[in-house]
Order: sequence, then C-alpha cells, then structure tokens
Amino acid sequence: MARDDGYLLDNRRSEAGTRFEALSALFDDSTFRHFEAAGIREGWRCWEAGAGGPDVPARLARRVGPAGRVLATDIDVSWTETAAAQGVEVLRHDVALDEPPTGPFDLVHARLVLVHVADRGAALRSMVRALRPGGVLLIEDADPAMQPLICPDEHGPEQELANRLRGAFRELLRQRGADLAYGRKLPRLLREAGLAEVGADAYFPVASPQCDVLEAATVRQVRDRLVAAGLATDEEIDRHLASVEAGRLDLATSPMISAWGRRPPGP
Repeated sequence: MARDDGYLLDNRRSEAGTRFEALSALFDDSTFRHFEAAGIREGWRCWEAGAGGPDVPARLARRVGPAGRVLATDIDVSWTETAAAQGVEVLRHDVALDEPPTGPFDLVHARLVLVHVADRGAALRSMVRALRPGGVLLIEDADPAMQPLICPDEHGPEQELANRLRGAFRELLRQRGADLAYGRKLPRLLREAGLAEVGADAYFPVASPQCDVLEAATVRQVRDRLVAAGLATDEEIDRHLASVEAGRLDLATSPMISAWGRRPPGP
C-alpha cells in the first residue's frame, strides 16, 4: 500500500501481528473461495499486492505448487518475510508509485489495500498491467459506509459506546484520505479499467471471537490518536476494551466487497 506517515494501522506496531491473524481467520476462506472460482490451479503465477501478513501468500504457494510462482509485495515486508521459507518471493514495493513487478501474472490479488492508498487509480492500473491476457484481478476492500456499526444490535450503553468509538475511528481514516465507500465502487472501476467478466459479492461476519480480537488490537493501535484528536477519552477506551474482552458485545466487521474481472485476450 502507498506509504503514508499518517497511516493508522502501521505494520511496525506490535498489534499488527494480532490484526493479521484475526483478519486471516475471518476472511481467508472467503478469499480462497474466490481464487477457486477464478480457476486457480498448479503452476499459476500470482502477485499478492500489499500482502501485509504471511498467511495468504503462504497458502497461495501451497495451492500453485512448486511449478507456480507467488510474489508478495508491500511497503513494509517485515511480517511477510516469514512466508519466504514456504516458497514465496517477497519484494518491498509501493503499488501506487512503483512499476508493476515482472510478470505477467495469472492472478493478482489485493485485500484491504486500495482503500488506504492515496492514488488508488494508479495502483489499480498497475495491477491490471501486470495481468497476462486472460488473467484474473481480485480486489477485496471494506465498505464501512455501507454498514457503519460495529454493533448492529445497539441495545445498550456498551454497544452505543462501541459504535461511537467506531465512528471516531472512521473519522481518523477519513482525515487520512481513506475512501470509506470504496468497496461498492469496485465493479465499476474494474470495468472502466478494461476488464471483462466483472462480478462482485460481499461478506462480513456479524459475531465472531475473531471480531473481538481484531477490535481490541485495532483500538489499542489507534488509542493515542483517538485521544489526541479529542474523539475519545482514555476512560471510554478502557471501558470499551473491558466490554470486548468480557465477550459482552456481538461485534461485526464492515462488509468486505470482493470484485473480480478478467483481462481480455489479445494484445
């Protein structure tokens, strides 16, 4: 993802590993369902853009086998490097600023990347250029504006506080240029980029222990910024974390929009 000194969820923070593990548990099966629908098989060449954690690249490498290729890129590859031992190539790369890596690729995938990138259009064009004719691009991004509540069942003060803090987190994202309605735009953007056979769907859990893990790690990671911006107090954050860790909240995620398209054959 594009480098941004104001990026809230910096991979260098200790909470990043916890977040990657929770996101993997929540969304990897859905992601790989889309890979299978795209026809992935042994020998495919795959680029995982803005990989973040190691789980998707490592699982991709097992799926395509020794005859295939998996390249994992990010501007911070500190968490991804553990996948190198599992046959994954790792490259430090800014998807919006750098030329696409040497391909072409049968599959290019980015999850929770473009919503945070300042020049999303340039990043998308770069990924399209990296596809072989007939290759598949799968972009998965959240759409917090479509379902803004972390507690859809707001039946008490704990749930109200959780939703208010989630709104504060979204405000910090907005201030840093995140497009909180980006997910719903993906089908149109893939068509405008020249891809064919475009489709999309959405998935989000509405209650899961991993949602609790993800929320606690996220709040801890942005705590200082929330307080500094006057969007929350330390007491409110402590109270919310206690509710999360006690398991009293049914926490949801924002809808994950998965959109796919195929580069048409030809020059």
